[in-house]
Amino acid sequence: MMEVIESLVTSISNFLWTYLLSIILIFTGVFFTIRLKFFQFRFFGHTLNKTLGQIFSKNKHKGSITPFQAFTSALASTAGATNIVGVPVAIALGGPGSLFWMWMVAFIGMATKYSEIALGLKYREKNKEGEWVGGPQYYIKKALGWNKIAFLFAFFLMLEVIPSSMVQSNSIATQVEGAFGWSRWWTGIIITVLIGLIILGGIKRIGKITDKLVPFMVITYLLAALLVIFAHIDQLPHVFGLIFTHAFTPVSAAGGFAGAGIAQALRWGIARGLYSNEAGIGTAPIAHSAAQTDHPSKQALWGIVSVFIDTVVICTISGLAVLVTGAWQEIGADEASNMITVAFSSVFGASFGGAFIAVFLLFFVLTTLGVLLFYGEKQVEYLFGLKAAKGMRLVYIVSIYVGAIGGLQFVWQFLDLILAFVVLTHVFPLLFLNKEVKAITEDYVERIYKGNSGGPSVTLFAEDSTQQNKS
Repeated sequence: MMEVIESLVTSISNFLWTYLLSIILIFTGVFFTIRLKFFQFRFFGHTLNKTLGQIFSKNKHKGSITPFQAFTSALASTAGATNIVGVPVAIALGGPGSLFWMWMVAFIGMATKYSEIALGLKYREKNKEGEWVGGPQYYIKKALGWNKIAFLFAFFLMLEVIPSSMVQSNSIATQVEGAFGWSRWWTGIIITVLIGLIILGGIKRIGKITDKLVPFMVITYLLAALLVIFAHIDQLPHVFGLIFTHAFTPVSAAGGFAGAGIAQALRWGIARGLYSNEAGIGTAPIAHSAAQTDHPSKQALWGIVSVFIDTVVICTISGLAVLVTGAWQEIGADEASNMITVAFSSVFGASFGGAFIAVFLLFFVLTTLGVLLFYGEKQVEYLFGLKAAKGMRLVYIVSIYVGAIGGLQFVWQFLDLILAFVVLTHVFPLLFLNKEVKAITEDYVERIYKGNSGGPSVTLFAEDSTQQNKS
């Protein structure tokens, strides 16, 4: 019976991600890119200056956490096991060409992520504890009045956190077991306890942790991965040839690699690319809605940077590491999560390479899980209230432990299936709200980028108009 269920889930997931969702997500990214007049490309320099260039600046605008803390919190949920383990899995199942489709999803996904964050800021509100909360469920309900769709989005995302947490904990348990010989049971217990301590502090504690850990983790991991690539620098031209060639042509079996067609490259590249940068899923607005800002677009710029760092930089470096070292041909798809360890071990040695990946994956996973559980809690809060949200923590914590000691392949497939429903309930409302995104963006360009005087040409925050109506 279980085999039948697994087969059914796998078939549905493959169909949705190979055809339907691939078309929808690419269309959404292209649509917003054109609708916003290629904003993510025209203002990329400005974006870097106003985000990374002002990390240490302070402001007193409305919000629960700083813009950088909101960014690192959102980045923490994306810069996790997918960047280190998920990319090799995509290459193992879709071939080198899957990396090309990750890039395509990233470049157009920048516009999608920018748009959803801008809307999240506009329609955020304060909960009973005085915290700023927001996300797709709020703008779907407030802007469109689609209460049932808002409910479904929150419900599916609430469920999605469970397999997503399992994937993250499974990844670290596998790496720690291979590097140090620790039992998955003990690793699961340690991760569960640490995550419990993190999430008890809410978004403020998560923000304080991520704005310290995330920059350190990302920079250190990238430097180590670049050393692996430079050690095999002579393979780079060949590897880039494989990436571009097999994005459009099948790749034959070789060694542990079973071969892959164009559909597999497209399916796994887009699925892993989306899961990595979360553009279109609707999770980023949940973290960014708590940020201190006086304009939705100011904070939404961080969404563009997030996709760039997460997919164009980190995922690319991870993918190149397993390709230049030949690790992708040495290991079969069932053990693809160990590819990055093999790649690092080829330069740093088996002991240090395995230990390095295990330790850094632990850091990545801890911050990712903290934010994921926060996302899940906010959905439960929206659906059933604050008390239920706090009670749901136990379910999520148990899922972390179960994931650490369980298998991986079916969990990935189940995650993709639930993720598909999250995307479907979010993308269409997002497209319907394109005029609002355009208006917010035009106001930002005219008043802040160009410096023209005058008040806002559009309502920037829904709570402001609500307060005005009450008065």
